[in-house]
Amino acid sequence: MPDFTDEPWLAEDTAQLRLYALTGGRTRPARALGLVSRVRAAPGLAPSIGDRLGPESAQVLELCGREPRSVAEIAGRLGVPVQVTKILLSDLLDSHVLVPAHPPREADGSDPLLLEAALEGLRSL
Repeated sequence: MPDFTDEPWLAEDTAQLRLYALTGGRTRPARALGLVSRVRAAPGLAPSIGDRLGPESAQVLELCGREPRSVAEIAGRLGVPVQVTKILLSDLLDSHVLVPAHPPREADGSDPLLLEAALEGLRSL
């Protein structure tokens, strides 16, 4: 039987294990989310909901509590890969902690961000 006591744990090994645990081993989100898809905290959430979430989920809720955030921005702020972020956001959407953030009806139709979001939505069809 090999003796592993002398081999140090590598930081990259533990990082991969952490991401695997965070996604439950899943590699695809249940919902189609693009880089510019925006989410926000669901209205009327109890203030204590963050206490019942994992650390990353609580951080997402804190980020999205004041204003909608894009998938890319959330991934950057969490410091995790986009695909992992999509799985995490998909779970939070399914549990009604987050809701999709749609642009307001009076939004400027020539806004580049709005056009990019529309293009991303069409590509996902």
